[in-house]
Amino acid sequence: MAGPLPIGEPAPLDGLLPFQAHEGAQARTFHAYVHVPFCKVRCGYCDFNTYTASELDGAKQSDYAKLVTSEIAFSKTVLEKSNLPARKLSTVFFGGGTPTQLPAADLNFMLAKLGSDFGFVPGAEITTEANPDTVDDAYLQELRAGGFTRISFGMQSAVPQVLKTLERTHNPANVAKVVVQAKNAGMATSVDLIYGAPGETLDQWRESVESAIAMQPDHISAYALIVEDGTKLARQIKSGELTEPDEDLQADKYELADALLTAAGYGWYEVSNWAKIIDGSTSANASAHNISYWASQDWWGYGPGAHSHVGGVRWWNVKHPSAYSGKITQGHSPAAGKETLGNRTRLAERVLLEIRINSGLSISLAKEVNPNAAELIAGFIAGGLVEAREAIGGVLKLTLQGRLLADSIVRKLLAD
Repeated sequence: MAGPLPIGEPAPLDGLLPFQAHEGAQARTFHAYVHVPFCKVRCGYCDFNTYTASELDGAKQSDYAKLVTSEIAFSKTVLEKSNLPARKLSTVFFGGGTPTQLPAADLNFMLAKLGSDFGFVPGAEITTEANPDTVDDAYLQELRAGGFTRISFGMQSAVPQVLKTLERTHNPANVAKVVVQAKNAGMATSVDLIYGAPGETLDQWRESVESAIAMQPDHISAYALIVEDGTKLARQIKSGELTEPDEDLQADKYELADALLTAAGYGWYEVSNWAKIIDGSTSANASAHNISYWASQDWWGYGPGAHSHVGGVRWWNVKHPSAYSGKITQGHSPAAGKETLGNRTRLAERVLLEIRINSGLSISLAKEVNPNAAELIAGFIAGGLVEAREAIGGVLKLTLQGRLLADSIVRKLLAD
């Protein structure tokens, strides 16, 4: 299970949003995230809000889709009563956990409710994450018929030894098979990789990246393993059973992934994400849903532990499925807490997010946040961390070296 929820203000039972939430709302896009917190087993590195069958405390997976549709109806009422303009959904993303632990009919049922209550913009991107062992051709065909357009498979590695260390239980041979099946069903495909598992060599990482490329998905994500406090992996490292990831080797793995992906026709559009290039651009295959987060658009997060953001107002739901069920059944907001972001915080978050994407961060925004930005930017250019030509044009766009040091760059820009 994930760590503690943020500390914020009490959330109102009626869920109503303050005036700030609808200022400028018409200019922002609207999105939905549906959290499905169920997993067959919990991986040792996982810090997400997930639960196995023995941890549900009376909550039932079979009731889940109906509970989420009740929150969808609740959200529609809240947005109307808070005087937010009616907006269709630009993207929907089902994440977890393992959404495909549920029957395809349940996912389609929740999606249909979003469609009936909000509607979808033309060409809306509708994604679900999936464990490769939980889907087959019939399941994928059913999802596509229900309106899903995209699927993201948790591959993590092609090397059995590495998967064992991560406690991933899927058969690595199944990934290529389900990618083909998803393509045949007419869905866009993405695969997620993780680098830096204890003991993983550079050659093993190369094997994983090359295996992913060979499947020719539309999109590939590569995330550095982060050892989260409270996880089994953290305890194993602390006890000496496993070794902590080496930062220099992590950097080597990132550079290798970028080189292999670039050579295969993929382009980075966010520090950890590459999309297949079409007509010189990654835009057709980039994750529109994730871009909405980085662009600080509006989204409602459904399900236990899900976070929402509307116009600088952020709130998060109670974590446990049984607590979530109780709130929804009573007709109350499932929110555990909320916060209203001030202008400085909103600007700082824009810096944090926009520096990570290929389109870059406006230098004028950087100067608004930090009066010493010009001096810092000169140092970034001299250090080869940002593209000089782009900087002259008013945008901070990270070089490969800059992507490796993105967090450090952000800390410097946000320093008081």
